[in-house]
Amino acid sequence: MPEIIFLGRSNVGKSSLINNLTNSNIAKVSQVPGKTQLINFFNVDNKFYLVDLPGYGYAKVNKEKRDEWNREIILYIKNRPNIAAIFFLLDIRRVPSSDDKDVLALLKEREQKEDFAKILYVLTKADKLSKNELQKQKGIIATELFVNQMDMIPYSVLSKVGKDVVLRELNSSLL
Repeated sequence: MPEIIFLGRSNVGKSSLINNLTNSNIAKVSQVPGKTQLINFFNVDNKFYLVDLPGYGYAKVNKEKRDEWNREIILYIKNRPNIAAIFFLLDIRRVPSSDDKDVLALLKEREQKEDFAKILYVLTKADKLSKNELQKQKGIIATELFVNQMDMIPYSVLSKVGKDVVLRELNSSLL
């Protein structure tokens, strides 16, 4: 079955976004970064999987554990043949880190292959900023990552901003 990947730093809101999209509590959510420690597959009506990857970057675990997660993520992305889309999550309030840029370089390298999934940029926690601040941050993030602002989807679990766009993109990636 096709796999829809949710990837981002620890504490960016991957599990919350999955729960919001599915209108359920299938993914465990915590205030503590690094709670997702395994690759979690959520079967959606026996049609596709939503995949919650461990966060990279900061987490309250030792360096060896973080390095192990990073290796798992890289191997997963490089070797899975059924990836239909990758939702790359970034906190809209933060400038992309070197970890974000490294992960994106890996994704873009894989995207060059004809059969690889589309990368979709989801800027989480959009409700935390005013409309002006949101536009400014989109510009900063786009410049830092060398991507088009139009390819970025501001998202808020609380206000549901962007939910319809993400669901539309998710559905189109399964066609």
